[in-house]
Amino acid sequence: MSVNQQAHTGPPYGQPQPGYQGYQQPAYGGQSLPGVPQAQYGAYNGPVPGYQQPVPPQGYFPSLGFPSKGSPVSLNSDTSSLAPNFIGSLRAPPTSGAPPPASGASHPSGHLAYSQFEHGDVQNGIPASAAPMQRPPASQPFLPGSAPTPVSQIPTFQQYGAPPASVQQLRNHMAGMTIGGTAASAPPPAGLGYASVPPVSGSFSATGSGLYTPYSASQGPPLTSVSQGLPLAQPPFPGQTISTQHLPTQVPGFTPPPPSTGVGPSSYPPTTGAPRPPAMPGPPLPGQTVAGPPSSQPNHVSSPPPPSTMAGLHPGPPMSGLHGPPPPTHPPQPGYQMQQNGSFGQMRGPPPNYGGAYPGAPNYGSPPGPPPPPKRLDPDSIPSPIQVIEDDRNNRGSEPFVTGVRGQVPPLVTTNFLVKDQGNASPRYIRCTSYNIPCTSDMAKQSQVPLAAVIKPLAALPPEETVPYLVDHGESGPVRCNRCKAYMCPFMQFIEGGRRFQCCFCSCVTEVPPHYFQHLDHTGKRVDFYDRPELSLGSYEFLATVDYCKNNKFPSPPAFIFMIDVSYNAVKSGLVRLICEELKSLLDYLPREGNMEESAIRVGFVTYNKVLHFYNVKSSLAQPQMMVVSDVADMFVPLLDGFLVNVNESRTVIASLLDQIPEMFADTRETETVFAPVIQAGLEALKAAECAGKLFIFHTSLPIAEAPGKLKNRDDRKLINTDKEKTLFQPQTSFYNNLAKDCVAQGCCVDLFLFPNQYLDVATLGVVPYQTGGSIFKYAYFQLETDQYRFLNDLRRDVQKEVGFDAVMRVRTSTGIRATDFFGAFYMSNTTDVEMAGLDCDKTITVEFKHDDKLSEDSGALLQCALLYTSCAGQRRLRIHNLSLNCCTQLADLYRNCETDTLINYLAKYAYRGVLSSPVKTVRDALINQCAQILACYRKNCASPSSAGQLILPECMKLLPVYLNCVLKSDVLQPGPEVTTDDRAYVRQLVTSMDVAETNVFFYPRLLPLTKADVDSDSLPAAIRNSEERLSKGDIYLLENGLNIFVWVGVNVQQGLIQNLFGVSSFSQISNALSTLPVLENPFSKKVRSIVDMLQGQRSRYMKLIIVKQEDKLEMLFKHFLVEDKSLSGGASYVDFLCHMHKEIRQLLS
Repeated sequence: MSVNQQAHTGPPYGQPQPGYQGYQQPAYGGQSLPGVPQAQYGAYNGPVPGYQQPVPPQGYFPSLGFPSKGSPVSLNSDTSSLAPNFIGSLRAPPTSGAPPPASGASHPSGHLAYSQFEHGDVQNGIPASAAPMQRPPASQPFLPGSAPTPVSQIPTFQQYGAPPASVQQLRNHMAGMTIGGTAASAPPPAGLGYASVPPVSGSFSATGSGLYTPYSASQGPPLTSVSQGLPLAQPPFPGQTISTQHLPTQVPGFTPPPPSTGVGPSSYPPTTGAPRPPAMPGPPLPGQTVAGPPSSQPNHVSSPPPPSTMAGLHPGPPMSGLHGPPPPTHPPQPGYQMQQNGSFGQMRGPPPNYGGAYPGAPNYGSPPGPPPPPKRLDPDSIPSPIQVIEDDRNNRGSEPFVTGVRGQVPPLVTTNFLVKDQGNASPRYIRCTSYNIPCTSDMAKQSQVPLAAVIKPLAALPPEETVPYLVDHGESGPVRCNRCKAYMCPFMQFIEGGRRFQCCFCSCVTEVPPHYFQHLDHTGKRVDFYDRPELSLGSYEFLATVDYCKNNKFPSPPAFIFMIDVSYNAVKSGLVRLICEELKSLLDYLPREGNMEESAIRVGFVTYNKVLHFYNVKSSLAQPQMMVVSDVADMFVPLLDGFLVNVNESRTVIASLLDQIPEMFADTRETETVFAPVIQAGLEALKAAECAGKLFIFHTSLPIAEAPGKLKNRDDRKLINTDKEKTLFQPQTSFYNNLAKDCVAQGCCVDLFLFPNQYLDVATLGVVPYQTGGSIFKYAYFQLETDQYRFLNDLRRDVQKEVGFDAVMRVRTSTGIRATDFFGAFYMSNTTDVEMAGLDCDKTITVEFKHDDKLSEDSGALLQCALLYTSCAGQRRLRIHNLSLNCCTQLADLYRNCETDTLINYLAKYAYRGVLSSPVKTVRDALINQCAQILACYRKNCASPSSAGQLILPECMKLLPVYLNCVLKSDVLQPGPEVTTDDRAYVRQLVTSMDVAETNVFFYPRLLPLTKADVDSDSLPAAIRNSEERLSKGDIYLLENGLNIFVWVGVNVQQGLIQNLFGVSSFSQISNALSTLPVLENPFSKKVRSIVDMLQGQRSRYMKLIIVKQEDKLEMLFKHFLVEDKSLSGGASYVDFLCHMHKEIRQLLS
């Protein structure tokens, strides 16, 4: 929906809303209470730019409002904070599927026509008025499942001072308040009272629904970090307190309005009888204050305020790099609407026949007087991912991360930092959910924090860091523990003058081989400690001996086989010609060992439709020879000599073949394809050559031709939200599982490039790539002009990247914990060994640990990941990564050392595996429950006692709710109407082997205001939060999630910027079909293109560029990634989900 269209009205409050499938929802609490007068507050008019917010005092983190990072953060209703908008790689839910855009451009994980405002929008707020009428803020989460409060429940309020005589006086009052941390713990100043609203029926009573309050124009600008006498719960160590129970203390003289404790936007129906649309939560733009309309505003709620009320208003000056929205000449838009008071709707007076709650206050039984200034939940005061990322970048980006100390939590994945290996593996190789693990299993169960490590054994390092050293111990091979077979590492203890060593994993004592003996110095260290990587570094490699090889003989160099679908679709789309042209040059860039002149990898070629064509490209031939195998039921390779060849030797024959293939099949009419026999052919070829290798398969359609592994179209959207939904993610036949097992045994890895125009059953076709450690790339509705650049970039990177073949990984742990569960793209034939036909530098394996004994705080816990693999030159190697963790007997230490990004990576993989065997709703509920238990345990055991109305989050987990909500709203767990079954299966497999940096930006995308970019510097513009109301019509934004890059262009962008970036003279001329930005010689164009190139370089896949014009049909797809807002598929907004989590936590605590 466009920012200029009329906001449509949602359903009446008593009816369930369309989204919240995960939560029961009898009603929205909108029933009127008996005998309650209809309140008459007019519609809220959206933000009125007015005042700049004051700059926070020195030494404050504006997002926290406290003097230091360590102090707990209380998000109180009246403390509005400026959260500077910073950049960082953020998460997003997967793209979702919409029909292909007109241009035919595709979205790798689908396309989607999302309407951001499906659920109705409200102009929500209260008109300002001449006389200050008082009401305490309501506590009313926008949450399903709670009943309205009984009328009798009226809180008592303490005495309030006299109201200020004028706006000026009010400002003076506010200016006189204590700013800063001192007030937080000091007793409230005289004249500031509070009242606590008791929780009602399990709903969570929010301070004016929550957490925050805007200020009306008459009130003056909000003070940054004003502690308005709200009692703060002080956790014993950093914790984020979100106070949701205490009423915000009013400015002296503003008596608070009475509470409406019903759940939902309003506990009373609107006067006009028109249905009241649900509130659209959303933060104000930084630097803007919120003004209610003038008091002449009529009391109609559901219709937009008359335009005249906004006449003459202009946006205020930009703050934090954002413009305010242009003055609404049309009714104010949902996306720009300010959220009043967090839960989300207007507040009302108390029932009749109750006097004012405090002396001197107007009696609410009388006709309503003029309303007071609006209160709302201010999204700027709930934890901001952007702020956390920026703080970490500022605090930890400048110093190198030195790995010498046990149990250190590394900087966030979004921070650029250098690593110095001094005995523990770099966080680029291993990241843990917690770096301080509970000593006992009971404590681990109590906290519910999963203990897991995300391991990326072959991760690529930045050029400034050293790749692991290769250690060669000759024929005797690496030194190992006799009992547990752990490899020599920095934590082994040498004893008896260096003649023996005690294993740090199992405590067994082993003789030091004579050739490895060395004396110890006075500290017990070997004197050659710094000369041996395995004694001083966390990561290193050993050259493996013949004992580590299959059949006790050294492996041959691996082979690459290119297998091209030449059916009608592939030929007609130009794909076959494109692949053949690209391979001519790409074969010169096969991976090679360090200083080798040419790659040792041999190559072979197959084409196929219903039958397979093998090519003899032996160097002695003048022309390539083709051999056809039509008996696909019993696949064999018709030639040995001449099928796998050295590129340099057979260059002319290969070039001739690649020229001939597109011509040979130019007139094909064959539409049917086979698939399993293609993999079998590649497997047989590698078996015959006695080597490992990789198959690159380019495939276009569902394999329906008569052959082994034949599939049928089983796509059925009616299964969504039923118990049979899990079958959509499962393969339709076990044939491919057996085939995958054979491939792993041979070291045959499969990379699959898919070009579907309709359903092709990714869940089944993906089994072999997934279990062999390969990759899947998907280009739906492939069109040469828009998609070739992305496909070719992916293909080049895939062929050139570092990969290990025939790999086996084992994770050893010290006594007390053991690896119990594994997630990723691999095969396991036993409970300990992770087997992969191929493992590349982008793949991760996630390992979960459980206790099998007590741990001790003194010795800590150790992990050793050992990967045995064949390099691209055919060398057998062992790569070792070691990591030491602390152990704790206090839960507080566990919560102080967690890593939320890694936790989310693990939870997403756990959930995405869960959908294979359980209904999606069960999986979603389990996720919410586990996170509520994690936070409730913290609240109960680590935070100091405080009102149940306060939501207290551990400092290092304060982003858990926002990120978890993104996982819950992702296409796998909550698909929109346009997300295809294939999209969901594709994303499910993709996420399962993502690293922490990739899941971070995938679930919470990075949103950059391009118009704020400094064309003269190399830096990126500061990122902003993923919400529609952060967008201004006059700006251009870039959003990336690791699969797509969207460039969103507002309708009011200056013509000059459009000319500079797109080379056209007006907004209407910008083409949606662009797949790359035009190369124009001006600073803005160069800067934006350099930003896009920089982002592409950071991601493992080439992201599809999609141009989105505001109010265009593609905007729905773009809005799907604004993950702090409600999603069309029923996902909650961040604000709503935070309220829901709080309710869950309170239920657990009670």
